[in-house]
Amino acid sequence: MSSPVNGKAQSPAPQSPGPQSPQKAKTPEPTSPPSAKSPTPGPASPKSPQSPEAAVASDPSSGALPGGHWTQQGLPTVDNDTDSTLGSDIESSTASISSSILNYRTLNGRTYHSDSVANNEYWAPNDPKHMEALEVLYHALELARGGLHLAPLKDDIHNAVDIGTGSGLWAIDFADRYPNCNVVGTDISPIQPSWVPPNLRFEIDDATKEWTFKENFFDFIHIMFLNGSCANWTDIYEEAYRCCKPGGWIEHYDVSPLILSDDGTVLEGSAMDQYGKVFREAGKLVGIDTCTADNGTMENGLKEAGFVNVQVKDIKLPISPWPKDPKMKEIGLYTYATMTTDVEGLVQFMYTNVMGWSAEEVTVYAAHMRRELKDMKIHGYFNWKVVYAQKPE
Repeated sequence: MSSPVNGKAQSPAPQSPGPQSPQKAKTPEPTSPPSAKSPTPGPASPKSPQSPEAAVASDPSSGALPGGHWTQQGLPTVDNDTDSTLGSDIESSTASISSSILNYRTLNGRTYHSDSVANNEYWAPNDPKHMEALEVLYHALELARGGLHLAPLKDDIHNAVDIGTGSGLWAIDFADRYPNCNVVGTDISPIQPSWVPPNLRFEIDDATKEWTFKENFFDFIHIMFLNGSCANWTDIYEEAYRCCKPGGWIEHYDVSPLILSDDGTVLEGSAMDQYGKVFREAGKLVGIDTCTADNGTMENGLKEAGFVNVQVKDIKLPISPWPKDPKMKEIGLYTYATMTTDVEGLVQFMYTNVMGWSAEEVTVYAAHMRRELKDMKIHGYFNWKVVYAQKPE
């Protein structure tokens, strides 16, 4: 589920009758992950008139602590009373592919999308480890939403698109559910499997530039978990409106990075408390929206683009299996597995490249986060939001 801050290359339309779209990347046979040797340099740090650490320090109201705070704390000690085997069996193989047409950038051993697709930087890695974590999260999100979508779609829809499809799981499930619908999944990295339903295709595309699909074409436009991917959601919603068929639907499912608790168990200054605060400050420094589900961004943006019948559903996603409710406990277990599998992948780019943390500081912080995630006395959750709306007939 990825998309950069800016950038999309122009490419010819497909020959078959359907949406005009960027050149479809040739789907390679599944291979081993890309070699660590990369001909392109790692992501460049954004330039600012002062260092990121100084910028944060000059704004005490941000609540974000510097990376040095965690190395001063040292690695957390193991408490057998709160330690757990949760997540010990969650490692699973994924259908991850590499592409001969893209050269991934590397940062501390992790790979990110290539500059040959987009000129700007997106915070999430595209390597198998991160994809495995996101595929686990996908199950939590589907369970929390109550299905593949909330928009009232007809069974005979003809065309749908999944923007920022990531590993393509949602697009695959949707294509299976609607076998007579032509489904397109777009992303800036070719990390999707080759064995997919016959009515589904994946394309390399950057959603933050002008879309090259036909006007008034899609019955359904789906966007999920693109938080921190763009500076201007208005442009994306306007492109979606242009390409949506009259009477068609758009659904956007996204998150706030802040970890909250209703009972005060997420303590100020803790690793959970700092997760979203540091991510939010990094977003401010590079000029991107990292709190997509906050401040009415989604619902107001869709209304301003021209969509009507706007519906909003707020979802609390527990970050560990602390809830007593069986369904919420299961959702929390999936989220816990996601977080503990790849804390480093979730924070590395923003914390090191933008905020100036060292690799050691990230490692120590991640250890504290994992330690807190295992403590069932901490009742943390993420705020997710689903907004769906219709283009007027």
